[in-house]
Amino acid sequence: MPFPRLRWLLLFWMFIWMPAYARTWGWANFLLLCDVAMFLTVLGVWRANSVLLSSQAVVTLFAGVVWTVDVGWKLVADRHLYGGTEYMFDPAYPLWVRLLSTFHLWLPLLLLWALRKTGYDSRGWIWQAAISVPLVAVGRLFEPTKNINFAFTDPLFERQWGPAPIHVATICLSLIVLVYLPTHLLLGRLFRRAG
Repeated sequence: MPFPRLRWLLLFWMFIWMPAYARTWGWANFLLLCDVAMFLTVLGVWRANSVLLSSQAVVTLFAGVVWTVDVGWKLVADRHLYGGTEYMFDPAYPLWVRLLSTFHLWLPLLLLWALRKTGYDSRGWIWQAAISVPLVAVGRLFEPTKNINFAFTDPLFERQWGPAPIHVATICLSLIVLVYLPTHLLLGRLFRRAG
């Protein structure tokens, strides 16, 4: 096993993170792409599965940068650059639970380190596309205020792109073409091919 200690460390993390998040934000929060990435990364590390690790690197690198920049901007400029991290500064939530969200910062680094060991599997971005499409669609089953995986409004223009099926398709296509594909191409250049 290439990750003997990390496997147990991540399992310990899950025993803290899952109950804290479930109690604070509810179980629906675990449908968010970044939270699903945590589960699949832990599974990928336990199984030393390069496809799972690659698929989560495809989504997590972009999400981690976006999250970190917005939190950093708020800390430096006292306002959010584009939003999405307002909860990090909301005293209604316990500070220690908010700090658990720093996984957005370290998870991409962990995945890059893991890919150095396993290599990058070029099927990762296809897997991530297959994971994302149902997760975005399922987001429509929850109230619009939750906007799980941008199932109701997009993150940039904060609007809905037509009827529900059109909007979901637009969000999915945007993720696949504008986020996953470029990240896939970058990771393919940076890491040796898995297997």
